[in-house]
Amino acid sequence: MSPRERRDPAASREESLRREMVARFVAPRGVDDPRVLAAMSEVPRHAFVPEPLRARAYGDHSLPIGHGQTISQPYVVGLMTQRLGVTAEHKVLEIGSGSGYQTAVLGKLARSVYSLERIDELARSAAALLAGLGFHNVSVKCFDGTYGYPAAAPYDRILVTAGTETVPEPLLAQLAVGGRLVVPVGPRDRQRLRVIRKRKNDYAQEEAEDVTFVPLLGRFAGSPA
Repeated sequence: MSPRERRDPAASREESLRREMVARFVAPRGVDDPRVLAAMSEVPRHAFVPEPLRARAYGDHSLPIGHGQTISQPYVVGLMTQRLGVTAEHKVLEIGSGSGYQTAVLGKLARSVYSLERIDELARSAAALLAGLGFHNVSVKCFDGTYGYPAAAPYDRILVTAGTETVPEPLLAQLAVGGRLVVPVGPRDRQRLRVIRKRKNDYAQEEAEDVTFVPLLGRFAGSPA
């Protein structure tokens, strides 16, 4: 029997579902970076979804993960990752680990990822899951993400996975010159992605797609209405 024939049928089915998810829900909607598509085809999204919901893991929707938080729909993960423009040389800061799925996609693309999650149970779960999947370039910490993580600053890329009306100043301060920050900005029913590029003396900002995220909470967050 060949190694291919000896493969776990469940693993083969999950691989097929991942590829179908990317082909149906992500690539046709403008996410065309081959590295992003490959990363999403490799990360087992079902592993980051609560057991009762795993049958829905590869659909085009967000799913609850407890504590009032969600795992974003695949298209949004692909969109934000592409907007971030991560390369293999980049050090990335993620605000809001949640389930750890977006963290894993970033971990496939970046040199290193520092991910901050304010809810201890989610932080511990994400850290254990990512370690078990072999993501040795990822560090998850339970911390108020609006402070950023000065110990490892500056960052080439910063991704915020919650909505805010005010971009936290510590995150802007910890972004490297030439770096990029992607964040949902606006009240919850009117959020848009904002792409911020840090120049030597100022910032260039671009408004992008409409999105809907849970509110960013913390010392320096501007809470959406």
